[in-house]
Amino acid sequence: MRKLLTLTLSIFGCATFCPHAAQALVFSAPYPKFAYTDASGKKQSVEVVDKFYPKKLVKPCAKMDANIDPKLRRAATIAEERAHAHSLSKCWHFVKEALVAAGVVKSRPQTTLAKQAGQELVKNYGFKKLPVSNPYEAPVGSVLVYDAKRAAGHVEIRTENGFVSDFRSKIPSRRPLLGVFAKN
Repeated sequence: MRKLLTLTLSIFGCATFCPHAAQALVFSAPYPKFAYTDASGKKQSVEVVDKFYPKKLVKPCAKMDANIDPKLRRAATIAEERAHAHSLSKCWHFVKEALVAAGVVKSRPQTTLAKQAGQELVKNYGFKKLPVSNPYEAPVGSVLVYDAKRAAGHVEIRTENGFVSDFRSKIPSRRPLLGVFAKN
């Protein structure tokens, strides 16, 4: 009852000072609507929001996988420390350096194109392709390799809060994912 009284008084107050704005509220059971005329002259209406709905976590933090070499998590940390705010177009170079610095690989990978990284890591360094098709589901420390039609592709390492190569990002690359690679 108290809520209804407050609402009624505020509507009458609005009608006194702004008669056109007060007409915009249309009360229909059970959801009140706000009516307006859009730029094209068409009458529109939307529901009035009367509760706060906190944002749900759509892309959760990455999971730690005990089966993956802990040195890969260290490589993710090293890559994150060395990364820039924006791309330098040297993703594979920075990922190679992080893998070497963490001791994941004994020698620096030789391929020049980022899209060839997965093949080389599997063939020469004991990595395995994981059965993951969604970059957000990749475990921390895994190496994600992306394709590109007429370009070098892209490589990044999954971190707890996002993805890193020569730059940090909360979202993965938009290129087609070739595979997620990790070492046991």
